Amino acid sequence: MERDLYGPDHEAFRDTVRTFLAKEVTPHHERWEKAGVVDREVWRSAGRQGLLGMAVGEEYGGGGAGDFRYSAVLIEEFARAGASGLALSLHNDIVGPYLTRLATEEQKRRWLPGFVSGDLVTAIAMTEPGAGSDLQAIRTTAADRGDHYLLNGAKTFISNGILADLVVVVARTTPEGGSGGQSLLVVERGTEGFERGRNLDKIGQKAQDTAELFFHDVRVPKENLLGEENQAFAHLMGNLAQERLAIAVGAAAAAEDILDVTTRYVKEREAFGRPLARLQHIRFEIAEMATETAVTRTFVDRCVTDHSEGRLDAMHASMAKWWATELQKRVVDRCLQLHGGYGYMTEYRVAKAFLDSRVQTVYGGTTEIMKEIIGRSLLR
Repeated sequence: MERDLYGPDHEAFRDTVRTFLAKEVTPHHERWEKAGVVDREVWRSAGRQGLLGMAVGEEYGGGGAGDFRYSAVLIEEFARAGASGLALSLHNDIVGPYLTRLATEEQKRRWLPGFVSGDLVTAIAMTEPGAGSDLQAIRTTAADRGDHYLLNGAKTFISNGILADLVVVVARTTPEGGSGGQSLLVVERGTEGFERGRNLDKIGQKAQDTAELFFHDVRVPKENLLGEENQAFAHLMGNLAQERLAIAVGAAAAAEDILDVTTRYVKEREAFGRPLARLQHIRFEIAEMATETAVTRTFVDRCVTDHSEGRLDAMHASMAKWWATELQKRVVDRCLQLHGGYGYMTEYRVAKAFLDSRVQTVYGGTTEIMKEIIGRSLLR
């Protein structure tokens, strides 16, 4: 089915992304996987190519394009390239909106030019060792000390945690329990008491630096409060729909890509004297996956359109996220099976796709949390 989601400008941007991946990412990704982190310079290269801060105002060096479809193009091409190490979508689509929507003019002048150029890599620190998806259980505290906050606590599973220069930290600024009394504080690299723990050893997405972060009496100036004090939960809820849609876009593209890879494989691979594609079971497997990915693509594209027009709600973003990521996991598993023993070999694309895809149903809100959001929306 021909897609009508994108126009000529989006497709021209797609060509730019593909060229960047071919020159700056794909040749180095295996080395980054072994190192557990990408080269710092590739972030600056992404900035020079206009791949950072597409939605940031032109006065700060950004693209000035609030159209989420540009982000969707970038996410799709990174997914199809298997480029899981360079977390541009986290920077652009998850952290970016907090800076563009909540930052003061002084903060924007201070941070956004570096955000766009790649000189300032960003991360957001929500998850804690004992909290997981439960944001209301956050224990990191930020005590008011007049002209600064005194930040104490620990975060884990923080993507871009090693390279990040700016970390948006969710901390409790009042003793009140539940969702009240939390604030967003921006902690900058080099701040005394801010320490990075291990670059965590994951089963997949190994080139993406994921770290533990520790805060020991960190003095965060009041000028680094992002948004309103004690309103972090509302700020977070307002941005989660885009985060979940971004994950869904990548999941749908990754499922389509590995299905394409597997379709070519079964046409070429022979068993019992004939190509695998001649076997009815193989044809049925490909037919089922092709149908499921096509249906998913249609829904995700509609969500992208709605989001670009300001109409996407939390319920449909949650639907897209859980369905597309569960589909990705299911398709990759079936494609690995169709590769037989070769699918278990890391030199084959499907093996890496299998490992990289497993976290998709976990981060950004687990499948179970997505279903809870949908159920509450329908049954309230």
